[in-house]
Amino acid sequence: MIPQIHKQGSNTLGLLNYLYGKGTHEVHVDPHLVASFDHMAPDPGRDPNATKQDLQHLLDPPLHLLDPDQRPEKHVWHCSVRAAPDDPVLTDEQWADIARRIVAATGIDPGDGAGCRWAAVRHADDHIHIIATLVREDGRRPDHHRSGKRAQAEARLIETDYDLHRVNPGDGTAAKRPTSAERHKAERAGRERTAREGLREAVRGASAGAASTDEFFDRLAAEGLLIRKRIAPSGDLLGYKVALPNDLNKDDEPVFYAGSTLAPDLSLPRIRERWSLQATTASEGISETAQPTLPPVTHPAFARRRAAAATWQAMLIVDHGDEGMAAAQIAAAGEVLDALAKTSAAHTRPELRQAALVFERACRSHVRAVRGHDHALRRAAHDLVHSGPALGRGEDGATTAMVIDMAIFLAITAANWHAKRHHHQQAAAAQQAAEHLRTAYQAAAAHPIAALRRRGQRLAPRVHQRQADLLRQALPELAERIQAEPGWPALAATLADARQVGHDPAVLLAEATRRRELDTADSISDVLVWRLRRSAHLPAAPENPQATPTRDGRNTSAPMPATPPAAKAAKHPSHRL
Repeated sequence: MIPQIHKQGSNTLGLLNYLYGKGTHEVHVDPHLVASFDHMAPDPGRDPNATKQDLQHLLDPPLHLLDPDQRPEKHVWHCSVRAAPDDPVLTDEQWADIARRIVAATGIDPGDGAGCRWAAVRHADDHIHIIATLVREDGRRPDHHRSGKRAQAEARLIETDYDLHRVNPGDGTAAKRPTSAERHKAERAGRERTAREGLREAVRGASAGAASTDEFFDRLAAEGLLIRKRIAPSGDLLGYKVALPNDLNKDDEPVFYAGSTLAPDLSLPRIRERWSLQATTASEGISETAQPTLPPVTHPAFARRRAAAATWQAMLIVDHGDEGMAAAQIAAAGEVLDALAKTSAAHTRPELRQAALVFERACRSHVRAVRGHDHALRRAAHDLVHSGPALGRGEDGATTAMVIDMAIFLAITAANWHAKRHHHQQAAAAQQAAEHLRTAYQAAAAHPIAALRRRGQRLAPRVHQRQADLLRQALPELAERIQAEPGWPALAATLADARQVGHDPAVLLAEATRRRELDTADSISDVLVWRLRRSAHLPAAPENPQATPTRDGRNTSAPMPATPPAAKAAKHPSHRL
């Protein structure tokens, strides 16, 4: 159940005309009174002898207890209370009880006999509106400070009492929801999302992995957004606003939103925090110039390998680092998801986009991110954007599956981290993102995993048995389950490939199984395939999937390609985990 306190107004009759009218899209059905402060207020909805002016004249008299110059200019209090879509339809009596509880909790009518005058109007099955006059019967102003938080707290109790959908309590760090006016405007324009929501997504995408103010604004301009910069007299840049070219006000002027009004972490100072390495260099005693210089990324598959390695490292930091470091990793993970959604192939993009959208909520809490420690993930996001769009097949498609697989576990790790700290909304958002990532993974992995399975099915019996023995030795508790999975042949082929290029498969398996989430995976064999191929620097999609290893594990066709440039760069000390 969601209560929403709207902006205070000065026109009681104007709000009553809306509440008892047909609505912007004629969606108000049977508007009628369900409760009022005195239980006897006139109902212009169902009483043919009552008018909206009668109800106004009942609500406004406390204003006249004050001298004209003492009366509040904005005296109309307005709160809507909406049930969840899957909640049962409540009766008028139940909505009346809910209205009384909300006005008591918010201080509008606390039950002391001298509260504000109010009325609750229902014009749809799933919600009511409460209108009140912000002067009490004794002439004093009501104590309705932080009425929004107080209403939310009471709504959580109402959900329990009425067995309704439980809404995760917030902590004040969520982005501002679109207003009713913004939603109606989007509907009139035929847009699925409001301008605020579209701009928030665009700004997040532009900031993902950006390395400077100029790059950030260049990306915003490339998205077609209108930009206004706030410049100090000294010439320093203080802030920015953005607008959609086709989102106009009544004067046909673009409607601009400041970054801070789109989301708390999209103000210019908060975005600039991401570009500083001072936290890392100060804590480690290393100058920024001493940081190793990584080779530039020019290929999508290379960028995805680097992102997979950084994601693995981030999971370890979230688990074992301090709170500020963990919060920074989770926030940077949002940038990686934004970059993946922007650059991945069409068949994975919708689910990746949804994952990025919902994970956005998991990126903010009252734990302040200590920037600098998130450099590897932010560099990965930068590389994903600058390497360009990935194809859906070959090494591009396989490494996309690899990084999505890693991202699923990072989202789960973030959900667990938030849940331990009672960040309910953030934990739920991270879990929801993990579900979208699972769906995206199925689309991305279908082709490369199928190719690896075919290679595994053609393994010589002796080689196949060797891999099975190795698996039972390394993972005795899970070996039987893994061998029963459809992906086992792909894992067997990967173990054979790793041995062929000089690795000890047992050591690789030991490293790959350190994560506690392994036994919760939908397909353990798939997870191990990507972890092994990443850590062994194996091609994610072998160039010749038809090749069949011989009895000693060697390939019967052309030899495995030399370690690609991507893998060589991955061996750089800064990427060693």
